[in-house]
Amino acid sequence: MRLAPGTSAAVRTPASSANLGPGFDSVGLALGLWDECRVTVTEEPGLVIEVEGEAADKVPRDARHLVYRSMLTAFGHLDITPPSGLHLVCRNGVPHGRGLGSSATAIVTGIYAAQLLAARAEGGTGTPDLAVTNRLASALEGHPDNASASVFGGATLSVMTPVDGELPVTETVALRLHEAITVVVCVPDGQLSTEKARSVLPGAVPLATAAASTARGALLIHALTTDPALLMAGTVDVLHQEARRPAYPDSMALVDRLRGAGLAATISGAGPSVVVLVADEDGAARVAGLTPSHWKTLTPGVPTRGVAPI
Repeated sequence: MRLAPGTSAAVRTPASSANLGPGFDSVGLALGLWDECRVTVTEEPGLVIEVEGEAADKVPRDARHLVYRSMLTAFGHLDITPPSGLHLVCRNGVPHGRGLGSSATAIVTGIYAAQLLAARAEGGTGTPDLAVTNRLASALEGHPDNASASVFGGATLSVMTPVDGELPVTETVALRLHEAITVVVCVPDGQLSTEKARSVLPGAVPLATAAASTARGALLIHALTTDPALLMAGTVDVLHQEARRPAYPDSMALVDRLRGAGLAATISGAGPSVVVLVADEDGAARVAGLTPSHWKTLTPGVPTRGVAPI
């Protein structure tokens, strides 16, 4: 298939927080911070990328741009010839390098935009297959937690199953987040790359640690969906946060302070942001009061829908 000049698609995709403690590489939570992107096939050959908002002065504006690279992956999967002329206008609302899923947001945006262009070719009015979006995005990201939350919105539990000679299969379950839970995100000035955060993780853990992590992960799901009174116990991590403490000492100090005050705080994804799950009326105010003044404290909400056309 070839896309005719003038074919256009506009997409918005939410940020996400991953892990929430023991849900390592499997639990994700969409956040009401959004990236937007309009993609237009042009007569004139060449790639033009405009970027506004978060990290606008840092992201590449050529073929290295993650939205564009993700589009190419989707074009290949859909057997679409990449257009010789393409114009992207990106408005970034998701902070970069803060553990809020900015790379997954960009990947989901690119894959969905490519699918939407294909659906609108020759005047079509179809919509992308979210299962395909999820599978491609999770494979590109390498793990499904952030990607699945950005695809579907809400809280998600996902697992990837390898398939010989093909992309892994990603299976995602939507979790009904308990209505009493409010999500507070504490965002520092500093950044931390996911690669650096993962580089300090051990290659193996003792069986007892793995067993404890599995139990805590199961309790996390119950606390998120059924009994928020168990959020403190359900967000205890024994697998990855302590190993990465040297990579984000200020963030772990804040986690310690918040948890010491009875607030269910964890590192958001690879950090350095901190996510706090509160279920009492003054919880968000208490989080703000304990967070350093030079950090941003956000209550972005949890959108029930993920990536979608604008």
